[in-house]
Amino acid sequence: MAITAAMVKELRAKSGAGMMDCKNALTENDGNIEAAMDWLRTKGISKAEKKSSRVAAEGLIGIVQAGNKAVVVEVNSETDFVAKNDQFQGIVRDIAATALDTDGSVKAISAAPLKGGDKSVAETLTAAIGTIGENMNLRRSAKLEVANGVVAGYIHNAAGEGLGKIGVLVALESTGDVVALEAIGKQIGMHIAAMSPLAAVKEDIPQDVADREKAIFMEKARESGKPENIIEKMIVGSMRKFYEANVLMSQTFVIDGENSVEQALKNAEKEVGAPIALKGFVRLALGEGVEKVEEDFAAEVASMTK
Repeated sequence: MAITAAMVKELRAKSGAGMMDCKNALTENDGNIEAAMDWLRTKGISKAEKKSSRVAAEGLIGIVQAGNKAVVVEVNSETDFVAKNDQFQGIVRDIAATALDTDGSVKAISAAPLKGGDKSVAETLTAAIGTIGENMNLRRSAKLEVANGVVAGYIHNAAGEGLGKIGVLVALESTGDVVALEAIGKQIGMHIAAMSPLAAVKEDIPQDVADREKAIFMEKARESGKPENIIEKMIVGSMRKFYEANVLMSQTFVIDGENSVEQALKNAEKEVGAPIALKGFVRLALGEGVEKVEEDFAAEVASMTK
């Protein structure tokens, strides 16, 4: 397969590796970007292994809480300028408030009458496109609810009340003090915003994700030339570190820097006055998975002068 300059550029942006390394990786993997990323990681070349390869879209994350339930929504716009617009911010808040009375899915929210308005959420966004002058859409949403306890919310890079660039919901089930429960829930939310865990517990890590990591560790270990029995021990250790780094309950709690999140919740039970069970969490970062077209301004000006 012919390796194009565009393919090399894309891999460079994702991996942070050099041009020739990217070209070699693509050549070795028949132009497959994901396989080339793994190849670079195996060779220890990728400089951006932990860095998100996605380019953030603009817009806002909105959160609305109501005791034992809460919702988080992502509404995208084309520019950050519009995200600072009072009208747009009001729409995001109203969409989040509307979502609270639905099942939390994008389909249900879009069809629901906007809180305080006379149009559906979808119709409101369509009308706003005409008045604000930018394309915008409700892209993602989630709702968490517990029978007893709280669903705490945390907004990072806040742009206003309940609005920001990263939104986290943390569902804690407990019959203890609600105020204390809300406080530990917000701290867990701050941790999740910073550490971006893949799952709450080891068993919730998707098998294909674990298998992919294991394959990379295996290839690295074999390239060291060590015997198989040593390699097996190396893989066990590497996978243990992978789970510790990516499983919420195993991560070191960023608030105290000492305990695991699991232990931090256990410690909080004294103040809450009852057992605490983490029932789930959601983390939405603005623009995850949206590829933004990067325009070459110099090239555009040059083309206009021809």
